[in-house]
Amino acid sequence: MPESLPDLRRAEGVLFDLDGVLTPTAEVHMRAWKAVFDGVFAQWGITPEYTDADYYAHVDGKKRYDGVSSLLRSRNIEIPWGDVNDAPEVDSICGIGNRKNAAFATALRRDGIAPYPGSLALIRQLRDAGIPQGVVSSSKNAEEVLESAGIRDFFTVVIDGKVAERDALASKPAPDMFRAGAVALNVNPGDSVAVEDALSGVASASAAGFSTVVGVDRGAGAAALRAAGATHVVDDLDRLLLHPHTDQENA
Repeated sequence: MPESLPDLRRAEGVLFDLDGVLTPTAEVHMRAWKAVFDGVFAQWGITPEYTDADYYAHVDGKKRYDGVSSLLRSRNIEIPWGDVNDAPEVDSICGIGNRKNAAFATALRRDGIAPYPGSLALIRQLRDAGIPQGVVSSSKNAEEVLESAGIRDFFTVVIDGKVAERDALASKPAPDMFRAGAVALNVNPGDSVAVEDALSGVASASAAGFSTVVGVDRGAGAAALRAAGATHVVDDLDRLLLHPHTDQENA
């Protein structure tokens, strides 16, 4: 029997992750991370080689520098943290993170980005229903991505990597960012919905008290998303659309 999915129009508010949920920027991030880590691993003779499994386990959904640190620790590599102003060429946690960000920004400005069609349809439906919407993203590029995708105006709240740094919010999977998103949107997590594709993000939303956490399986795996705390799993946000011919609500 098909899984019963939540009606997001009944939610007090909905908070979305960005990369991999609203826009396919997760793919751009993945390519940028791979290019950077392939270079670092080759330069330092690190084994085993970097894989997509490393991305999902150590990088996906986390703040940039935390992702670098987690990945290198998985190979028993310790390097100085450095400073957020480190040049991309510097071999520090911050330098490597800034190297990745430069690669991502170049790709975004060169190629642009468009939202997933199903995601765009859903946020339009929620806007028309008057449901408050926000974005909770570890990326410091979130505002630029939202503007590039033409969807910034759908969201009254954006809690991103810059806000997290300013307000000393711990990286996902800690609950801080989703908790801050609920406060900023002025909604109760227990009556609201979080939508995430990253294991760390699902865990963050669950820990923040969201009773409904929708995992979007873009590669992390449905079982892993459920184990992290997802109450529902879909492969695209168009699964959450309510169409007139299937909506049996009484006015």
